[in-house]
Amino acid sequence: MKRSTLLAIALFLASLNLRPVISSIAPLLETIRNDLGMSASSASLLTSIPVLCMGLFSPIAVKLGIRHGIERILAFALVLVGGATLIRWFTPSYAFLLITSLIAGIGIAAAGPLLSGFVKRYFPGQVASMIGVYSVAMVIGAALSAGLSVPFQNAFNGSWRSALGLWAIFAVIALPAWWWFVLRRSEPKHVQISSLNDTGRLPWRNSRAWLLTLFFGMMAIMFYSITAWLPPAVSNMGYSKLYAGNMLTLCTLVQIPATFLIPMLVNRFSNRLLWMIACALFNLAGILLIIFSGSPWIAAILLGIGNGGLFPIALMLPIEETSNAQDASSWSAMTQSVGYAIGALGPILVGWIQDMTDSFVFAFVGLAVICTAMILVQLLIGSKKGPDRELLAFPKSSNSLGDTV
Repeated sequence: MKRSTLLAIALFLASLNLRPVISSIAPLLETIRNDLGMSASSASLLTSIPVLCMGLFSPIAVKLGIRHGIERILAFALVLVGGATLIRWFTPSYAFLLITSLIAGIGIAAAGPLLSGFVKRYFPGQVASMIGVYSVAMVIGAALSAGLSVPFQNAFNGSWRSALGLWAIFAVIALPAWWWFVLRRSEPKHVQISSLNDTGRLPWRNSRAWLLTLFFGMMAIMFYSITAWLPPAVSNMGYSKLYAGNMLTLCTLVQIPATFLIPMLVNRFSNRLLWMIACALFNLAGILLIIFSGSPWIAAILLGIGNGGLFPIALMLPIEETSNAQDASSWSAMTQSVGYAIGALGPILVGWIQDMTDSFVFAFVGLAVICTAMILVQLLIGSKKGPDRELLAFPKSSNSLGDTV
């Protein structure tokens, strides 16, 4: 088998680990809350902490990859994610479960940007396709963990701990493959990843960069709030836990074609504002269906299209708005680091509102308000594009702060 094929397999297996630690929580959240006596706002930290880590630790991971080699740091990241997931099998308390979210979040934060560097190093001529490989792997990992956590719980005599810990199997499979296909065959080179280079400064004083950051943050709020609370909200409508978990699986699966097709449509039909607003309206329609107790599966499809389209558009904006590769990297670093930190607040706010009102209706009304505000931000961003799009094509494919949600 060709080495490039082996590397692609290792990339796929590693990427499977980046979402189950988050997505497996949502279908079991109500059971976990009842068993450990958690409030909704406390439970939301199980999703928010990994997302917050993605914002805080990604720049540090980039520096560690430069110093020690991206292959080694990625292996260490897999150990952190797999180890934290396995420990959940023996969780004695909420605090212990929270610590596993922190450890796994650090691992995910390290893996996200460095997987882009891995693609840049080993697949310089196939960047777009390999980015697709690990993006699809993440969606598959999220879909499987969302859809199978409840059946696994039932198979383990109602043990949610076993259902959560079982997802360490992805790391158990990925680590030997990573060692055999990557570490054993690689030279200990230090690879420069250009997101936070010595000369590039983040555009903290640029109002338009803050506008893009606000859009990314609102998009992340929507994505992670839906990921964390869609199953409990559907369950609260009177459906079974299995059905509610399947709605998150459906929502996640719909994101696969949306993530690939919508950027192609944006490139084909240049009015990006139209596509941004269309995706936001899909999100808003899905949220309104949940608020008014409409069909959960239609809501899941609408939310999947909206979330699947908004994320790649949010990644494209810093590249289109800047005139050179260095500025594109700096703007991307700012929008994603701050944006993920903003996004981490979403599940917490939904949980807090649910605690205060004892209802998901008001919490989802809050998401509808944020979605509406996001449309206003999109109008301010408009359809203006950067003057030199071709120059920025390569950074677009290898955005080093991790082209992931």
